[in-house]
Amino acid sequence: MTWFRRPAAAGSRVSLLYEGSAKAAGAAALLSPRRVLTCAHVVNDALGRDLHCAEHPAPAGPLTVALRGSAAPDGGPAAGDGTEPGAAGVGGTHRVTATVSVWVPPQPRPSALEWEGDLAVLDLDEPAPSKFRPVVWRDMEEGQELRAWHGGGEAITFADIVVGFKEGRYGYLDGPLSGAAVGPGYSGGPLWTRDASAAAGLVVAHLMPPGAEPLGMQQAVRRSWAVPWQAVREELARAGAADVLEECAVAGRPGRRPWCGGPETVRAAAAFVPVLRALLDDPRRRADHARALAAGLGYTAAPGSGHVAPTVEELAELLVTEERALATLTESLAPAVRSGADREALNSLLALGRLERCVRLLSVGEHRLLLEDLRRVTAADATLVPRAAREALRYMALPGPLGAAARLAEGDLDAVVPALEGYPDGPSAGGGAPPVPALLRLAAFVASAAPDRETRDSLRGWCDRVAHRLGISPVALAERRADAANWAAQRPSPVSRVVLRLTGDGPDAGGAPGADGQGTERYRCRISLVRKDGTTTTVAAPEGTCAPDEIGRLVREAAEGGHGDDAYPLTQVDVVVGRDGLQLPVDGWDTGNALGDLFPGLDGLRLALGAKYRVALRCPEMSRRSPRREAEMRRRWAAGDPGVLVVDETCATLQQLYQRLETSHKDVAGVVLHGPREERDRLLDLCLALGVPVVLWDREADGHGHAARLDALAPAGPLHGLPERVREFRAGVYGATVSSEARPALVWEDAELPVPGSLELLDPS
Repeated sequence: MTWFRRPAAAGSRVSLLYEGSAKAAGAAALLSPRRVLTCAHVVNDALGRDLHCAEHPAPAGPLTVALRGSAAPDGGPAAGDGTEPGAAGVGGTHRVTATVSVWVPPQPRPSALEWEGDLAVLDLDEPAPSKFRPVVWRDMEEGQELRAWHGGGEAITFADIVVGFKEGRYGYLDGPLSGAAVGPGYSGGPLWTRDASAAAGLVVAHLMPPGAEPLGMQQAVRRSWAVPWQAVREELARAGAADVLEECAVAGRPGRRPWCGGPETVRAAAAFVPVLRALLDDPRRRADHARALAAGLGYTAAPGSGHVAPTVEELAELLVTEERALATLTESLAPAVRSGADREALNSLLALGRLERCVRLLSVGEHRLLLEDLRRVTAADATLVPRAAREALRYMALPGPLGAAARLAEGDLDAVVPALEGYPDGPSAGGGAPPVPALLRLAAFVASAAPDRETRDSLRGWCDRVAHRLGISPVALAERRADAANWAAQRPSPVSRVVLRLTGDGPDAGGAPGADGQGTERYRCRISLVRKDGTTTTVAAPEGTCAPDEIGRLVREAAEGGHGDDAYPLTQVDVVVGRDGLQLPVDGWDTGNALGDLFPGLDGLRLALGAKYRVALRCPEMSRRSPRREAEMRRRWAAGDPGVLVVDETCATLQQLYQRLETSHKDVAGVVLHGPREERDRLLDLCLALGVPVVLWDREADGHGHAARLDALAPAGPLHGLPERVREFRAGVYGATVSSEARPALVWEDAELPVPGSLELLDPS
């Protein structure tokens, strides 16, 4: 392409800052919204360690990464450290903390000026805003003209270099004797091609020979060396970072970056040409819309183009290689569409775009305005967007944070909105009209319950404009709005309990138990809200596994966000586990602190799940193993026997307990277990198989001699008050107001409150 010119500094620049400072230790490359790549010696420098330290920096804690936008579209300098985080505009600076996930330490070679390794991948604690574009990689070749920036990110620090020689994992760079030169602070930064469309590797070091041999200063005034993309790829593969490589955008690999390329581009662009001719055959009209498109995307027209229009072929190529180009072009075309033939051609253009993986639903402006409205909504009510999504998109698997929590952070929107752009459309409105996209349905539902009139009107206006551009029938949009209004007018039944379903994933490799005995186990979880009317809503289904305290936080967020404005106090949490999970210390998992950000003195306060809620275990697996169990549980509850069987030395064997539960205590609903751990586990299985709905035991007890540790719970007291007595005891133990080594575990199976099923229906489209 020649008419559309990308500014020379179009790539986002990333800095790794010294601890407690705004000064950059070096630069980095944005691999994906969640990851950056830099040199390991830059991480060492930022942490104040020796540059060639090989030890993994994990114990040092998080690092600070500054994401800086490119130079402004008019060619002005990028903002420096003075720009407020999250500032609007192309040049804004955004700071985020990060931790090292992949560590390839520097490995000096004897009698050599270069070293090996020296790579680090950092995981960002929150995704980079969408305005920061990840790097697209390409192989390094001799003769390439490249450009680097100092880690501080200032536009004026650009240094132009040429790849003079490439050998193995090293690329040797030379710079002209004028302008800036690569030096300290440039390490870890990407080497951009001059049009900033791709990067060929990372800057490692300026050559600083210690003496006259083998190179003297006169021979190496401006010589540096880099690690080419080819070597980065090989090093990360050896380090086992296949998931990182999969996220990397690579030139010529379609579908892996915000703008695509390769052989498929030519085929896709050719399909757009006839439709574009029908809409923009007039060169003057094409030139007007091309200039508007270039301005929206941050491009500039080629010098001297004046009123000269780009060719239809060049315009078509841009539409299939720049993710928001098609939507931005149709945004300027839609208001001028008058005839039915033009509308039909515009619909055909949009239909072609829906077939391309690299084409986004929203224009640059639509995307920005939607994020602004949703951020205002989320700041006022962090539960609204997730609640609206569960209703508007009830048969879809919601993306990432939208489906993984009852509350949504403002920073999560940068990942949620692009994810929903690619979701399948709803059913067709008939008559050839396009269906209402998932994102538009969500916006309509959020608008119906937005906290203030200004935001409601803004979101509704946004929906009208996007629907008109997409050719969506006003009737179809009105139907979605009617559904949204009915939903917003309903007052949901209050939540009576939270159900947490856990499946173990085992300890991490090499993990050792922590001081709390939890070790490094991780679990898959699903969290559901059960309302008083019996309806169930799945609130959280995080992808992959979670740490125990992360699950505790998710449960708290679900409990606090589930009942909205209703004053009903939610106190019950049912934990659904298999037989192997009955001894998990779930009641001790940390729930986090919602007020930690507001009151810094509370940020370190630990509040255990079992102290905040009545936590009880449920084991439906045992019902599958014992067919009579469900009927027996209902019978025992209905019998109304207020007594509790306390298992002591007189009934400490399987045979003795079985005889009592089948004869003299056939109607009791509660059993208190004492005794050695191994024997106690066998007795627990027997109680559950025989349909005993309530079982209490001390999971830390070693024998019958520890039975008295549960006396504070009045275990033989009224059964209906046992869950609250257990909660109060746990609150005292975990809050250090009660001195006891007991850790009571409680199974409470309520036959009238079934466990939500595991069936999940997804959109068949």
